[in-house]
Parts: sequence; structure tokens; C-alpha cells
Amino acid sequence: MAKKKQPAGTPAIVALTAAGAEFTVHAYEHDPAHPSYGEEAAQAMGVSPDRVFKTLIAEVDGALVVAVVPVSGSLDLKALATAVSGKRAAMADPALAERTTGYVRGGISPLGQRKRLRTVLDVSASAHPTICVSAGRRGLEVELPPTTLTTLTSATLSPIARP
Repeated sequence: MAKKKQPAGTPAIVALTAAGAEFTVHAYEHDPAHPSYGEEAAQAMGVSPDRVFKTLIAEVDGALVVAVVPVSGSLDLKALATAVSGKRAAMADPALAERTTGYVRGGISPLGQRKRLRTVLDVSASAHPTICVSAGRRGLEVELPPTTLTTLTSATLSPIARP
């Protein structure tokens, strides 16, 4: 009996492939000295920082939540708490975020996480035909329609970013 061939790549790419989603992978040389993973990705790909989104893990009332916001801005923790009907939000411990998602900091993807977490995508994503998010490794991004990301992560769209 032949083994079913598995799609190659990170868990995020495997998840996109398994879902039959249309996406483009962008690889670039990651510079460990760069101060911002997201800004580095935008520069390397020649894409506006408004279209490149970073994946952040926060804790809202004790539960981990994925926040996906443009690299050109920052996460509004109060807005994130409101988006998930919570009271208090804080950034999650990086080691906990890595253990829970299965990814390393700077390469956390909203897709293909070890444990599926509630996800909130900043509403600004819907202004673009495609956005870029981490493909699960530093130096690797996937470009996809925001509706695809929303569908595959069951994300809520909400204004959670600050300029």
C-alpha cells in the first residue's frame, strides 16, 4: 500500500495546501540583527507595511488569543479585549506563545498552529486584495486574500490596531 504524499513545508503551508487555498510563498534572507521582523519582511518583499501583518499572541482574561495586525502599527490591547468580549488583555509570555503555537517568535503564523486559538484580524486587512503573514518561519511569508485567512482561522474582523 502506497503512502499518501504529504505537502511539503511549514504547518502553515501544509494547512493552506490541504484547504486548497490560493496563496503565494515569499522567501527572503532573514537578518537576525534587524530590529523588526515585520518591517524586515515588508522591505525584503517590496510590499507596503500596511499589507504585511504580524501575528501576536496575547492573553485575554487568562485565555490565549491570536491578534493579527499590520506591521506598520501596533496592537491595541484594550480593543483586542473588547473584540473577544474580555476585560483585560496583556501580551502573552513569549515561551508560552511558542509552546502553544509550535512556532518560534518572529515566525509565528496564524495558520497551522499546534493548538487552535481564537483569532482576531485587524479590520484594515479587508482594504487589500491580498495580505502577507508569516508562513511559520523567519524569512518566509505567505500572501493570500484576507478572506482566506479569516475563513481558515475562523477569525473575527475588528479594529485592533493602532497607527
